[in-house]
Amino acid sequence: MTNSVSKLLRTPLYESCVAAGGKMVDFHGWELPVQFEGILAEHKAVRESAGMFDVSHMGRLIMTGSKVHAFLEYTTSNKISDAPGRGTYSHILNENGGVVDDIIAFCAGKDKYLVVVNSATTDKDLDWFAAHNKNFDVKIEDISSHFAMLAVQGPDAIQIAQGIDKHLADLPRFCIKEIVYFGQLCYICRTGYTGEDGVEIMVSPPYAAQMWQFFLDKGVKPCGLGVRDVLRVEAGYLLYGSDVTEKYTSYEADCGWVVKLDKKDFIGKAALVKQKAEGVKIKLTSFKLKGQGVPREGNEVKYEGREIGFLTSGTYSPLFKGIGKGYVVNVLKEGDEVEIISGGRSMRAEVVKSFYKNRV
Repeated sequence: MTNSVSKLLRTPLYESCVAAGGKMVDFHGWELPVQFEGILAEHKAVRESAGMFDVSHMGRLIMTGSKVHAFLEYTTSNKISDAPGRGTYSHILNENGGVVDDIIAFCAGKDKYLVVVNSATTDKDLDWFAAHNKNFDVKIEDISSHFAMLAVQGPDAIQIAQGIDKHLADLPRFCIKEIVYFGQLCYICRTGYTGEDGVEIMVSPPYAAQMWQFFLDKGVKPCGLGVRDVLRVEAGYLLYGSDVTEKYTSYEADCGWVVKLDKKDFIGKAALVKQKAEGVKIKLTSFKLKGQGVPREGNEVKYEGREIGFLTSGTYSPLFKGIGKGYVVNVLKEGDEVEIISGGRSMRAEVVKSFYKNRV
């Protein structure tokens, strides 16, 4: 059975996106803009000035209780900061070390965390946390519908957003603060998914359109899912469900830095200790084409004539042309040449450590 557009979920910024010329598509059950003016123009805005994205579909959970820090330490792989305002990127793991989701946990106050999760995994994450909450008695509330969420990204983003909060430049990267705007509680996080500096602002739904209009009036260009994917691949960020899933561990996803084996215990630790000792057999690896073409998800990767894996992401980058990443046998080093096979066509590519040098 196909899902009709009328049944798709809409964010509080839906009407604003349509009015700005957004071409709306189905994204995991949400009606979101894939582009506005066009991917090239939107890419230029984010890399050179500022662009904004409706990310209201992301999941947001409030966790409270005297053992909430211990709970997040146990249910995720990284060491979770307990410093007020500080955020931590981490992975929720299953017993095999596979990634249930990647999250950011912000310490929003004493015994209180705001946890941002992926849209498509919100219900799964809620069930997972609930299943492991028996010994912690943490209160977990889904507040996703309580806020719209607007991401403003680019080298000019902070300067422009200081019209919302004049002290915003003093907020460190990966930190969160509460402000009152429109007489309402808002959260501002200095985070993003583009490789540029910027903020993600959570505002009460009735005031979302006014927040959008504020930035529109400042010349910030509306941007869609299309360019968001290009920007995140350039910056080396992962897309859950493609680049990272429960099938692969954090080590295999080339995210060993979020695994802290010196923690007392966490779900999946035993599996990761074993994998680290034995060595990682496959690894998420980045590739850049040496000629024309556009690599795509699912393309086969060959090395010295034999198949060694496949791409999980691939796109055309205005900066680097054809780029992609995927899981391959862990035998490659930077500079090695491979073949990427698309529709029977072979495209030469080389292994790279990264594409875009993040400015944050």
